Amino acid sequence: MFLRTSSRRRAAATLATACALAVTLAGCGGTTKKDSDHNSGGGAKATGAKANPGAPLKKGLKLAFLPKQINNPYEKIVDDAGIAAAKEFSGEGKEVGPSDASASSQVSYINTLVQQRQDAILIAANDPNAVCGPLKQAMKKDIKVVAYDSDTAKDCRQLFINQASSEEIGRSQVQHIAEQLGYKGEIAILSATQNATNQNTWIEFMKDELKKPKYKNMKLVKTAYGDDDDQKSFQETQGLLKAYPNLKGIISPTTVGIAAAARYISGSSYKGKVVINGLGTPNQMRKYVKDGTVEQFSLWDPEKLGYLGSYAAAALASGQITGAEGEKFKAGKLGAYTIGKDGEVILGPPTVFDKNNIDDFDF
Repeated sequence: MFLRTSSRRRAAATLATACALAVTLAGCGGTTKKDSDHNSGGGAKATGAKANPGAPLKKGLKLAFLPKQINNPYEKIVDDAGIAAAKEFSGEGKEVGPSDASASSQVSYINTLVQQRQDAILIAANDPNAVCGPLKQAMKKDIKVVAYDSDTAKDCRQLFINQASSEEIGRSQVQHIAEQLGYKGEIAILSATQNATNQNTWIEFMKDELKKPKYKNMKLVKTAYGDDDDQKSFQETQGLLKAYPNLKGIISPTTVGIAAAARYISGSSYKGKVVINGLGTPNQMRKYVKDGTVEQFSLWDPEKLGYLGSYAAAALASGQITGAEGEKFKAGKLGAYTIGKDGEVILGPPTVFDKNNIDDFDF
């Protein structure tokens, strides 16, 4: 369900420096890897591994996607696209994961995937450090580890597939809401979990952006956490508006949070008085844009994120790349990508959605 060609052309004009971004256990899928095929963990720097760019993608690779939580609509889109991409290179993908987004909820799933001897684990980390121990054990058994959407600590994976520049995402969300508010008023942030790597990184850049003189008449009064749970995010929105009667805007850099906030605002007296901005999917947010609750929001194509992650994991598992800076690999129909500092691969700039273009997209 990639963007239609005509939609891409229309979307190109709206690409923002902006915002530049939610099952069941499958069969065992064991492999014939030997325990002696170890590395020391931590990616290319730790192993001294050599890349072979000309190596073909291996057939029959087994990839496991481990999202923050399996009932997150955004991550379901990402993972399904990655699983579909694996079929293009005759691989097998699956999604496993917890129903909650707590810091340690992913650990038992990693341990199971290690026992199953997957070729690669792709993880959107709920906590950058809580998952490190088992991920390092995975790498010692030559299971490749790719973080996506929300990073782990750098020595716990070989690659991080980032939606866009973290700094660009954070700063642009402040820039967007400031323009809507005329650079005046109190704002709040409605985040996911307190330990989410991507959310916290973006929020730090938001706070730094707000230090600039042009935002002198704006004030961040609160960062609330909805834990990527729809009902809790809805309640946190209500709590923010009651606690801060002069609140003029809410930034929610999470697809669950922004949809819940918009739902609350749309049915309240705050509609048209409080600005909602952040990261959301077009299908979630369409009705709120059309009814005037939300003027604009941003996101990358989550299907492309999953697709890129799948090909990156396959390139690692096939020996085409090791995760070292400067290495290149091909990601199917998305083309060639280059690995940046600390094993980061950036998908590309996202799109700003509003009433003029939202019907061009279906995800």
